[in-house]
Amino acid sequence: MAQVNLSELSKAAGGTRVKNDPEPESREPGKQKSRRAAVPITVFQPEQVRTQLKMLVVEQSDTIENKVAEALNDLFAKYGKPEIAVVKPRRARES
Repeated sequence: MAQVNLSELSKAAGGTRVKNDPEPESREPGKQKSRRAAVPITVFQPEQVRTQLKMLVVEQSDTIENKVAEALNDLFAKYGKPEIAVVKPRRARES
């Protein structure tokens, strides 16, 4: 089945709406712009570790991603490596 470009078809039919999104080939499907250069790191730990991490995140009003990045930077520093894990600034939540 031939691929149909809907923008071209609409234009040929007299449509005036223009799509400003980049072409699908230039995007990674299903990934947020901020995560395109990121890869997951998966570890297995006992459930109590996850529970304690989640409690810490709530107490600190932070994210699991930031706390893990902090921990990775501490580990890198311990072994004399650059602290390159990204800790994102948190925005204050409006009440």
